[in-house]
Amino acid sequence: VVLSAAFLAFLLATMASQGWRGFLRTDVALTIDFKAAALPVDRATLNTPGANLALAGAELENTVKAAAATQFGDDGAISDYAWLKVREAIKADPSILDRTVSIRVPASTKLDQALRGEGDAATKALAQKLKQSGAISEGFNKDFLQLSDSTDPVAVGIWGALKGSLLTMAVTFLIAFPVGVLSAIYLEEYAPRNRWTDLIEVSINNLAAVPSIIFGLLGLAVFLGTWEIMGVRFGPFLPRSAALVGGVTLALMIMPVIVIASRNAIKAVPPSIRDAALGIGASPIQVVFHHVLPLAMPGILTGTIIGMARALGETAPLLLIGMRAFIVQPPGGFTDPATVLPVQIFLWSDEVSRGFVEKTSAAILVLLAFLLAMNSIAIYLRNRFETRW
Repeated sequence: VVLSAAFLAFLLATMASQGWRGFLRTDVALTIDFKAAALPVDRATLNTPGANLALAGAELENTVKAAAATQFGDDGAISDYAWLKVREAIKADPSILDRTVSIRVPASTKLDQALRGEGDAATKALAQKLKQSGAISEGFNKDFLQLSDSTDPVAVGIWGALKGSLLTMAVTFLIAFPVGVLSAIYLEEYAPRNRWTDLIEVSINNLAAVPSIIFGLLGLAVFLGTWEIMGVRFGPFLPRSAALVGGVTLALMIMPVIVIASRNAIKAVPPSIRDAALGIGASPIQVVFHHVLPLAMPGILTGTIIGMARALGETAPLLLIGMRAFIVQPPGGFTDPATVLPVQIFLWSDEVSRGFVEKTSAAILVLLAFLLAMNSIAIYLRNRFETRW
């Protein structure tokens, strides 16, 4: 136990030391003379849904880059995402188009790293100059919790992957929990003791130990391969990289875990409870659902949450069914293209840009927080509601 706790503490300390900066963003004050730029934009469109298109057509991005090149000597000092912040400032206050304003925009990864002593000498000198003049600042990056994937490490966020994980876990729970619990009830309370039930029990125990990537192959072959062939005749069934496909695949993976945990919880209820219920006239169905199942529910929920925590951290089966797409917009439903947090971490870890290192560690911290929360809930339910006989 001490060794396990030491390894866990070392892991958390390492991730925290590398990932806490991923929740921060460096901003730089960019001065823009909008009056001199004379952007050809119709002011009347700035309060309409077409404002973004109008500002993009007015060459706002080039104007922002030109202002950065004039002020810093290099338009690489600001992020490619910076002009979107300028666009939001214009939409919030169109009157700034008539004057010179200073707007805080995200700095580039190169300038951010130079502020920490990394990079070339010229960028380090620029970073120190901006720091001394107060033109550069660092603060909490709320966009990291609100945006989705991007090619620019400054503009990436985990909301798209987090929402995909929530949708996938919802599908997983809605399929695995009722089927797993009902299967456990049948095997423990109603199934006859013969070779077939013995074979089923052995199969369930073996499935609980099968590597997760095997379930990914199953999902690829059945839910995407076979159903894709059926879709040629009957229309599309399950789109690739959808939360629905991932949820069904993960449900098959954790269902044996739920069945085993539920059977153990049901088996732990003393026979005297069943005998007393039958003695007062309860039917066998009423005995199970009114007396045995409520007493076994804490153990069932504990096993379910542990299984869900395992599913939340899975990557291999989801990679096989195509949930590694570049998702810019969060999924709107169960059939929309989506990715999940572990896959997003895997994709960011493969990026060459230095800025993705901190974002990867920050995303790992978020995933660990969810896993620790789920396991803590399981421990609480077990200690709070478990009855010792």
